[in-house]
Amino acid sequence: MPVQVLNTTDFLALSLKGQILDVRSPREFSQGHIPGAASFPLFTDEERKVVGTLYKHQGRETAIEKGLELVGPKLANFVKHAREFNKPLFVHCWRGGMRSGSMAWLLSTAGMDVYTLKGGYKAYRKHVLGELSKHYKLIVLGGRTGSGKTDVLLELKKNGEQVIDLEGMAHHKGSSFGSIHQPPQPTTEHFGNLLCEQLSLLDTSKYIWIEDESRMIGTVNIDEAFFNTLRKAPLVVLQVTDEYRLTRLATDYGTAERKLLDQAFERIKKKLGGQHLNAAMEALNNGDLKLAAAVALRYYDKAYDFGLSTKEAEVLWYFEPKVETIQAIGQELREFVQLHLDKWKKSG
Repeated sequence: MPVQVLNTTDFLALSLKGQILDVRSPREFSQGHIPGAASFPLFTDEERKVVGTLYKHQGRETAIEKGLELVGPKLANFVKHAREFNKPLFVHCWRGGMRSGSMAWLLSTAGMDVYTLKGGYKAYRKHVLGELSKHYKLIVLGGRTGSGKTDVLLELKKNGEQVIDLEGMAHHKGSSFGSIHQPPQPTTEHFGNLLCEQLSLLDTSKYIWIEDESRMIGTVNIDEAFFNTLRKAPLVVLQVTDEYRLTRLATDYGTAERKLLDQAFERIKKKLGGQHLNAAMEALNNGDLKLAAAVALRYYDKAYDFGLSTKEAEVLWYFEPKVETIQAIGQELREFVQLHLDKWKKSG
């Protein structure tokens, strides 16, 4: 069965009914990959290094001979493991060169339905950056730390709104405490891939809800072009009571390891000042998480308010819910924004 070479758009669309096999090395895969792809390396990290060194110093033929020597004993296992997917296979490497070509030939010769990606992962990344640079109709939900913005967005999603959860994808809640209870963060590169995938699943002719973020979410950097779109989109600032925020924060971090809380406070020590840091530590010692949270909010509220004053949003609305439950906030917020969007469009 002949191998078909596909452009990025067709590769991504058709692979939804198959399995993507990324034949780059494990290290390359961990840096970033097409969401849903399986790591199916032709070479280990060390083998790739050896072949690359030979190519650089002794030429292409010597490198190919070494590559064949390394891969030869693995061929039967490649075929065996590929058959286990029991679906069409979509193979790619970095540039769409020998690695993916060799694997595709092998699996096709073994009778499998195989496709390759023209230009490889490099072409895919060009596609991602192009998609992230497009203009999207965003509604940005802002608010001080502890306002429950992420939960409100998830409530909106449950009720049919289009939502992108940046913090969920980044595995970080955006503050010094943001990594607590979270798995390891993706790389910035892979975060961009995930964001592109999420956008591809939505109707981009309609509004998409998203949380207000700084460009850095923990160690992850939001794509510059997409971040500029976010900064200029309509911004709704959720205003809830301090008591509501403190209760939420105490609940969210109530089961966190004490060591992690201590480390988080240490990271904002200079911003808090020694006296306030000591007060926070004393509150933690006494098991008073609400008081410790109140100390942290002295810094975060000032930082958020300053950031809000520098926003470039096309329009900014303040929303104060009548009832402070996630379900009620979600319902009231939808009505509030629809009303204000209608007025804004008419005025424009």
